[in-house]
Amino acid sequence: MSRKYFGTDGVRGRVGQSPITPDFVMRLGYAAGRVLQQSAGMAAGERPSVLIGKDTRLSGYMLESALEAGFAAAGVDVCLVGPIPTPAVAYLTRALRLQAGIVISASHNPYYDNGIKFFSAQGTKLPDEVEQAIEGLIDQPMGCVPSAGLGRARRIDDARGRYIEFCKSTFPNDLDLRGLKIVVDCAHGAAYQTAPDVFHELGAEVVTIGAQPNGLNINDAVGATAPRALVDAVLAHQADLGIALDGDADRIQMVDRNGVLYDGDQLLYAIVCGRARHGEVAGVVGTLMSNLALEHAFAKKGIPFARAAVGDRYVVEMLNRKGWLFGGENSGHILTLDRHTTGDGTVAGLQVLAAMRESKASLAELLGGLVLYPQKLINVTIAKGFPWKDDPVIQAALCAVELRMAGRGRVLLRASGTEPLLRVMVEGEVHSEVIAAAEELAQVVREVVQSA
Repeated sequence: MSRKYFGTDGVRGRVGQSPITPDFVMRLGYAAGRVLQQSAGMAAGERPSVLIGKDTRLSGYMLESALEAGFAAAGVDVCLVGPIPTPAVAYLTRALRLQAGIVISASHNPYYDNGIKFFSAQGTKLPDEVEQAIEGLIDQPMGCVPSAGLGRARRIDDARGRYIEFCKSTFPNDLDLRGLKIVVDCAHGAAYQTAPDVFHELGAEVVTIGAQPNGLNINDAVGATAPRALVDAVLAHQADLGIALDGDADRIQMVDRNGVLYDGDQLLYAIVCGRARHGEVAGVVGTLMSNLALEHAFAKKGIPFARAAVGDRYVVEMLNRKGWLFGGENSGHILTLDRHTTGDGTVAGLQVLAAMRESKASLAELLGGLVLYPQKLINVTIAKGFPWKDDPVIQAALCAVELRMAGRGRVLLRASGTEPLLRVMVEGEVHSEVIAAAEELAQVVREVVQSA
């Protein structure tokens, strides 16, 4: 599918610049509403209903109003829930039997970015063909249904409580978190009113950081993308564990009592090892960015492992094709499809804690069979659509590094699906070789981009 506006996770960009402008977002809502009207199969006189949630960015107010207007003009009712995690929107859309869920968020990006992402009635990312149908209508003139058919808006006041109870339901009924002190870093984002309550109500003593959003501080030196704050807080409070979420709470990093940080690959391994004891694991899906050591560790346990393209939607697609339940990304998107339809940082944290409680092991002990290979990721800024795959200088440098690392590591170049970046990743057995190779390749890309 050729995408004009949609990336790997909805529409995203700098607020005030195309496409994240009020007029575009209103047209996006109208186009999505028209597609829903055509496909929802509603009875005569009935209107489709959608749910709109957002994170804590200041621009969310503006974009929420624009989306609401677009849907109303298309004759679609809107349920508003305010700041709430992205996976909560997926859950509530399904639980309330709505036709779609929409999240206003740029996830781990800074406050000055924002985006719009969609969930289907089943709580999954929209299929490519639906996104394509929406894109086909966005640039058409915007209309309006007759006044009697306009959509209405209402607020769901108990949305957060519903989601908190859902998260708790994914933790085994015969276990609790009593005796644990947990630091929860909410990234000044969407989970600041949900995640601490989930862990507290399951019995943990909770220390909360990153829970004072002001519209401008989301992901700012806190959260899963800046875990130093969590490490410091865990050590300062002598906590047993730390959990960091990102701005929309669909990804997670964890820290143990010694201040050791664990990424998505390691947490996925912990969850799978816990479930494997019950015979629940048919296979695991990672991505092109998953550490090679993870693949080798699963092989030693006889667990099949497959790699999807980067992006949780592609992990879900491969899981569904194979009929497997577990997958994720090293960035912290973790999927347990027997618990939720999408990646959920809070639910993933609970699955790690369940594995620890059942095995009576610390996180370090649970991960004793996995030692990650050194990996270096360097982001190089590029113009959108820059033809790096066709550049002979970049490709020659890539081939040279691949030859040097052959048999002892991996090299990967890929364009980000959410930011104007080319990601240069090298991993291997020897740390110094990995760093040198990544920096060498990244410098070649920079020089090519600057001379273009």
